[in-house]
Amino acid sequence: MITYLLNKVFYAILTLFGVITVIFLLFSVLPGDPAQMMMGQNEDSEQLARVKQKYGFDKPISTQYLYYLNDLSPISFHSNSPKDYTFLSQNKYTATRLLSIGQINTVLKFPYLRESFAKQGKKVSQVLVETLPNTFVLAVTAIIIAMILGVLLGIVSALYKDRWLDKTIQIFSTFGMSVPSFFSAILFAWFFGYILHEYTHLEMTGSLYELDDFGEAMHIKWKNLILPAIVLGIRPLAVVIQLMRNSLLEVFNQDYIRTARAKGLSEFQIIKKHAVKNALNPVVTAISGWFASMLAGAVFVEYIFGWNGLGKEIVNALNTLDLPVIMGAVLIIATLFVIINIFVDLIYVWLDPKVKLE
Repeated sequence: MITYLLNKVFYAILTLFGVITVIFLLFSVLPGDPAQMMMGQNEDSEQLARVKQKYGFDKPISTQYLYYLNDLSPISFHSNSPKDYTFLSQNKYTATRLLSIGQINTVLKFPYLRESFAKQGKKVSQVLVETLPNTFVLAVTAIIIAMILGVLLGIVSALYKDRWLDKTIQIFSTFGMSVPSFFSAILFAWFFGYILHEYTHLEMTGSLYELDDFGEAMHIKWKNLILPAIVLGIRPLAVVIQLMRNSLLEVFNQDYIRTARAKGLSEFQIIKKHAVKNALNPVVTAISGWFASMLAGAVFVEYIFGWNGLGKEIVNALNTLDLPVIMGAVLIIATLFVIINIFVDLIYVWLDPKVKLE
């Protein structure tokens, strides 16, 4: 198991290194000067030169790339010279010295995602920490809805194969997969938050934390989670229904299911003890992929419902060309993808003993 995990971690690091390289090159070829983006309309030649020196924008692309890797690496190298971008005593670094050789210090630190252009002086990590938990809550709630309802409806659909109940569930599943999330968000917000507001008491927009009527304190508004979570969970719900139905029908044809029936086990016992667990493999794969993608794909849903999460922050960063926030958000999402995939591989071993660790 340890060898397996180390192997996975090694390939995860290689994957993230590739993602970091692509992110840097993609945003480095964009037109426009990052220093001018930061200064906005208040630029002058002296201030522009200072900003370029401070953030390393006056260096060649290859040097900037090395600076970026150095910022993201937990173990990094820093200069004692105040004129160098990697000057250790800048406020951007919270580091522990490991080794000092001449003017170079080797330190241990958290990855530095740089500072926001639009929110000058505020670290990208702070921006993401403020928004990512809201997106995580939304994604977890949506995936729980999709998992529970999807598995139950998939089982019902398989048990009543080709009957009216099965066909009704299949129509709902097809409709759920074909309708874009932004359209569902607008429809649900209008219908349940406006037309039926008197009965549902749900708002068209709102986030997890909101100011009270006096504007003095933040309070959790759980009801604001209902509509965006349902909308975000519709498409994975439709996928889980289809996968669970097809996988369960395939499992029903296996020899061990016939043996269980021959022993006199009830259909409920067969489904509970044998069929469902072995039919969950493709469902776990789909859920893991959907959960990771929800952290990125919640952009439209969060923006329409006014949910203060990572998706809404990405939209705002795109509107203001806040490149560090966009780059940091993409990197965080990629890291979560990699971590989730490792956990999924471990879940496979628990679900199916035939899966061997190599």
